[in-house]
Amino acid sequence: MGRQAEANAYVPLPLRGGVAPSYLWLTETRAGGMLRFLAERFPDVTRGSWAARLQRGEVVDAVGTPLTADSHVRAGMRIWYYRELDEQETPIPFKEQILFQDAHVLVVDKPHFLPMIPTGRFLHETLLVRLKAQLELPHLTPIHRLDRETAGVVIFSHNLDTRGKYQSMFQKRVVKKVYEALAGPIAGRDFPFTYKSRMVDGDKFFVMREEEGEPNSETLVEVLERRGDIVRYRLHPHTGRKHQLRLHLSSLGAPILNDAFYPVALPCKGDDFSAPLQLLARSISFDDPLTGQQRMFTSERTLDWPTDDRRVES
Repeated sequence: MGRQAEANAYVPLPLRGGVAPSYLWLTETRAGGMLRFLAERFPDVTRGSWAARLQRGEVVDAVGTPLTADSHVRAGMRIWYYRELDEQETPIPFKEQILFQDAHVLVVDKPHFLPMIPTGRFLHETLLVRLKAQLELPHLTPIHRLDRETAGVVIFSHNLDTRGKYQSMFQKRVVKKVYEALAGPIAGRDFPFTYKSRMVDGDKFFVMREEEGEPNSETLVEVLERRGDIVRYRLHPHTGRKHQLRLHLSSLGAPILNDAFYPVALPCKGDDFSAPLQLLARSISFDDPLTGQQRMFTSERTLDWPTDDRRVES
């Protein structure tokens, strides 16, 4: 590793409660000092909050020297700081379960409602931060993602030297992922069948939609069982588009139970945990890129059938 690469890899602030420090490259020289720059660069954070962080020595340069309110802002600088939330986070009352850990990867059974990584109003109540705080793995990072609303198996890397090997599995689509979902019946189809469509960003930034054109998403759909008007499906995504399974089932006339985005985006329920999306990443299997060993990891969670449905043979 060259000197520049070593400098770029150096992190001058430690983990704090599982939260890794963030950094910002400065692209221009600015007058007025560091406090003014930070307040203008991050308008959602109060000037008083930045002043307090600078006073506590929690904003530093690339070698760990604390910056002050009057520190010069120079192009080419890299500054480090901790992300904070102005409001208290609501605890998410569901726990993750560790399924497997070795010197390279960590496999976790994620609960519903828990975000993968810090975003928006979530910081400590995220899977990544919880795991870092619990296991003290500073290089832990997910090598694929699940929606906040989705539960099930997810894989993390915690070894910088081998991370690329595991990431390449997903890029090459050699990982077999199996999901389960509860939804209404799909009419006019013989099971199993493959559904293909072209998915693009929707009008709202957090949803997707379909349009005419060359398909870029593909899902194999199977029926596992049926109880009254509810069916448990096994889903095999052959591609990995955002919200692919949710949009595909909705487009087939069978939106997943408790889906707040499809077919219509509903108002945010905030901290209501009473109706989890009935979508589960049941299993992940692959040939280990380091050993060639076949691996399979399976979620121990179950989906919640509506209590008023009677069982009907599929």
